[in-house]
Amino acid sequence: MLYEILLADLTADLPSAVRLQSLVRTLREFFGAGAVCLLRLEEDALSPVALDGLVQEAIGRRFVVAKHPRLAAILAKRGTVSFAPDSTLADPYDGLLEHKAGQALHVHDCMGISLYVEGVLWGALTLDAPRAGTFDGDAKDYLQRLALAVAAAIRMTRLEQEVRSLRLVRQDAPEQESDQRQSLILGQSSGLKGLLRELAVVADSELPVLLTGETGVGKDLFAHRLHQLSRRRHQPLVQVNCAALPESLAESELFGHVKGAFSGAHHARAGRFEAADGGTLFLDEVGELPLSIQAKLLRTLQNGEIQRLGEDTPRKVDVRVIAATNRHLPDSVREGHFRADLYHRLSVYPVPIPPLRARGRDVLVLAGHFLELNRTRLGVRSLRLSQASEQALCQYSWPGNVRELEHVISRAAIKAISQGAVREDIITLEPELLDLALGSINVCALEGNGGGEANLSAYDVNTVSHSESVIDKSGPAISLQLATAQAQRQAVELALAHSKGNWAQAARMLEVDSSNLHKLAKRLGLKD
Repeated sequence: MLYEILLADLTADLPSAVRLQSLVRTLREFFGAGAVCLLRLEEDALSPVALDGLVQEAIGRRFVVAKHPRLAAILAKRGTVSFAPDSTLADPYDGLLEHKAGQALHVHDCMGISLYVEGVLWGALTLDAPRAGTFDGDAKDYLQRLALAVAAAIRMTRLEQEVRSLRLVRQDAPEQESDQRQSLILGQSSGLKGLLRELAVVADSELPVLLTGETGVGKDLFAHRLHQLSRRRHQPLVQVNCAALPESLAESELFGHVKGAFSGAHHARAGRFEAADGGTLFLDEVGELPLSIQAKLLRTLQNGEIQRLGEDTPRKVDVRVIAATNRHLPDSVREGHFRADLYHRLSVYPVPIPPLRARGRDVLVLAGHFLELNRTRLGVRSLRLSQASEQALCQYSWPGNVRELEHVISRAAIKAISQGAVREDIITLEPELLDLALGSINVCALEGNGGGEANLSAYDVNTVSHSESVIDKSGPAISLQLATAQAQRQAVELALAHSKGNWAQAARMLEVDSSNLHKLAKRLGLKD
């Protein structure tokens, strides 16, 4: 009967991700397992591709095989591998199974099997249960017979992906490379998936790309993805942090210099443009470049030529430029801090990176990734979030985005151990360990709109809370949506008052992107 169900899943006209998810759900129901996970081997680690019965943050974990002896044992053998309930080997899913209050967190029955696709080790399939004796001898034999059907589903999924990407991926691109690229940027939200599809198309062009977004959203990861998906992926990707370039050395750093060009120039030196010749130059924080350097950069983008400091002869370079900034460059142009012609050269294809608060439950996927990193780093058996902590992460506004989330998880793990948590136990992180600011609640998450246009939390909440209330407490109750709009309007008005009407400065005070602030102001009726 199970074979017929799996065959129906294989032949059904379903998206590849849905097919694999349906497969693990079917296996979980058939075997009566607490959880089933399909893991892909990527270098030295196993990453979940589809799972059922595990908490959502588990999809973001990357299980280093050398740190998980059960997974290593499964990969080392072709057949089904099972573990006794009293096995001393820690289970990678301890504390990660979905459970109700009062249920045990430990896994007491576990079996798995390595998966081979076209004769090559692809990954593993694992089944876990909180009750000992769930998987008997017949179940273990049946799992081994099903391994071929699971491998067939993986082959079909991979074939579909290859067909869809024929126009984007060249024949000489290593197959493994594409899979590793996918694992760099974690998330399952529709907005992120749409952005990644867009990047796959624009990467194959030679257009300059401008990545915009708040601090901490991971613009460098998206720049690397653009390069790795492009026809220049076998050539160098050179990164320059423009904010760290002193004005006196910026020209030499970017374009190089000849011997004796300035005091201390004892040898000729190639600049970053020459180092990136044939490949990609990533100009991070491009909005911080001095105006004097902007003019020279514009000339290079227009003519494809650079001129070393102290040299008369120009040199040809073939470089694709990807730039990134957390500033709203049109504001910088209006204020005279950035050249309009350079802005238009860099922003041929602008790509806004969404803030973490606009990515829904992606925060849990990313949290799982950071939990596993800290579990390995600290030598802990299992590190997990309580349900209250998951809710707190989803409601927080994340003004520092992914970088802030990484720091929050790292601090919470260290605090838990310093307060007496035993490394050999399952350590659960409660909200008080996360130490999230009470005022920094993601208002957009409470509204349920997922847009993340702007929020109060990044601004000085004390200023808002201690000013005259915008809500008449003696009047009738109003909807949460109306209350939110009133609070947002007050925060924007206060920021504008403090900045004397300067929208760019107000956006920085609110710690939101300037373009999003303009959109919010129009929606609130503060701007035509």
